Amino acid sequence: MDFELMASMMCANYGNLEKEVKDLEDGGIDSFHIDIMDGRFVPNFAMSLNDMAYITSAAKKPVDVHLMIEHPNNNIHIFLEKLRKGDTVYIHPEAEYHPSTTLQKIINAGMTPGIAINPGTSIETVMEMLVIVKKVLVMSVNPGNAGQMYLPYVGKKISRLLAIKDEMHFEIYWDGACSADKIRQYAPKGVKGFVLGTTLLFGQDASYKETLKDIRKLKF
Repeated sequence: MDFELMASMMCANYGNLEKEVKDLEDGGIDSFHIDIMDGRFVPNFAMSLNDMAYITSAAKKPVDVHLMIEHPNNNIHIFLEKLRKGDTVYIHPEAEYHPSTTLQKIINAGMTPGIAINPGTSIETVMEMLVIVKKVLVMSVNPGNAGQMYLPYVGKKISRLLAIKDEMHFEIYWDGACSADKIRQYAPKGVKGFVLGTTLLFGQDASYKETLKDIRKLKF
């Protein structure tokens, strides 16, 4: 079964980030997921512009930037200048007065536009944006910290998105508390990719290559 695996780089070992990037690529990761937090939109600070720029320059695989910041339109150009054509940028619609304007800037820069949907964000409030974006990142936990518990009611939201994704031409990605059972359950239904953090990828006894190989061998 074809599904994508993204490494949540806020969980990486910053003592040797160059080695982390190389080992993850050698292990078969599909892309690097970078969480930018401003301490305002979410109650945490994580990953800087320089972290993003370094990983982008060191990696051969694509980069997915998840902007958990207020009013990203004010500074979106700073991030876009340091990314490569085709990389993905997610914004939270409720963080911006006119999110479609910010998404258009992402498109104009040659990047892949995406929105992230918090557990408390209803599909109805983002319906118009679903015709603009190529990717929808569904948060299965409240954003801001790694290692949180899965919120079961998010499953109904994913089911509703799966029912309209082909008509509206977007793909669905899972972020938060991603365990093997979630991949087994939702990959066959059509969820395209999964962000892997401390639950399944980082801090394990096995190497990244062994861990990623085992995930891709999951039985459905």
